[in-house]
This record gives sequence, structure tokens and C-alpha cells, in this order.
Amino acid sequence: MPAVLRLIRALARYEKLSAQVKATAPQLLKTLFGRSPGAEVLLAERSGEVVGFALYFHNYSTFLARRGIYLEDLFVDRTARGLGIGKALFQAVGRTAVRRGCGRYEWSVLDWNQPAIDFYRRFGAVPMHDWSLFRLSGHALARMASASA
Repeated sequence: MPAVLRLIRALARYEKLSAQVKATAPQLLKTLFGRSPGAEVLLAERSGEVVGFALYFHNYSTFLARRGIYLEDLFVDRTARGLGIGKALFQAVGRTAVRRGCGRYEWSVLDWNQPAIDFYRRFGAVPMHDWSLFRLSGHALARMASASA
């Protein structure tokens, strides 16, 4: 878990979101490998060192009446980029989606991250222009959950 946390922090630095990382190695161990895992993670190693990861979980499409896979994070350490590791991780998650009969494979990309956008487009991925991502977290989530209906 320390290697995964190191890569999560490196991803957050790259995305200029370091202040948002609250994860700890024990939390990752519990939520990824505990009794009720919230996600799955694939690791990429090079010369015995973890240099990349793909973290994903199932979602569901009511229109398709099928599960999908949502890729939460795909990251390769700067020192290991250009070696096909990101492609291998991305395709491995895609193969998992196909093997499990999923109807969709989805993820989000920051608007400014043109290298990632170009990477995904090479596979035939298309942006969902008619959709906007919304989020409730922290105090807003607690306030909404405690409000009367």
C-alpha cells in the first residue's frame, strides 16, 4: 500500500490536486482489500518497483441493464512513461470489462490534460460533451443527507 499511496500522491501533484489527498496506507488496505472492497487496483512493476496503477470499480447502466467499469485513476510514474505501461494497464481494465460482460468503460479526464485526452482518443474513446460531472462531498454531502425531504 505504501507504493500505491506514493503513486496516488504523484498523480495528485500532476493534476494540481495534492491538497485533496487524504488517503492513508491503512485506509487503502481496508477499502481495496478488506471485507467489502470499494474498488480494484492493478499494479505495474518495473525492475521490482511499482511504477503504475489503474484503480477501477463497477457502476451500473439502467439503460443497458448491465454493469460497467469506471476507471477512477490511471497513472504511471514519470520515470516509466513511454514504455507502454499506461496502455497495458488501460487495456487490462478494458479486458476485465469485456470478460465480465460490462456494457461500458468510462472515466473522467481533466479538461487541461491534453496528453491524457490524446491517449484515450487513440483507443477510439469519445468525450461525453452533453454530460457534466457533479459532486457532493464534505459538509455539502453531510448537509444534504441530513436535510428533511
